[in-house]
Amino acid sequence: MSCGVALSIALMVSNPAVAQAAAQPPAAPGAPTSVAGEPLFADIIARSTELKALVDGWAASRAADADGFFAGPIFTGFKTRAEALSQLDMQGHLILKERGTDGDLKCILRGISEDIPKKVAAVQAAPTPAERAVALSELSYLLNDNVEVITAPPQPEV
Repeated sequence: MSCGVALSIALMVSNPAVAQAAAQPPAAPGAPTSVAGEPLFADIIARSTELKALVDGWAASRAADADGFFAGPIFTGFKTRAEALSQLDMQGHLILKERGTDGDLKCILRGISEDIPKKVAAVQAAPTPAERAVALSELSYLLNDNVEVITAPPQPEV
């Protein structure tokens, strides 16, 4: 069994949206296509938007400065959801890699996948409210970028 087939099977079993995205026909040569409407990528957009709203709410209310915030169910649930989003970004990267399309988005999704856990950890590790505010802002920007790179109109390769 080839690595591509094994990878496809593993991805399909892990998330039904992945199977739908992988089943999309390959892009026509030379014609840039947007993946934003595909189920997996739409899911990434929705999850990123929801998590960004939470982060922005914490920044505005300074909720993350409260004692016990990081041990509470709101933040621990957020961390679980952020990790799931990170995994979806990596699945999107692998799908685009398998298709052989959209080199920039493919690379960006991998980077975002790797950065999400780091940015969440930075928020949790920030020793002062000022540093936590910066970490929250950086996490918010990353989640926003996750939406914008998928929804940006595809550009022809130069």
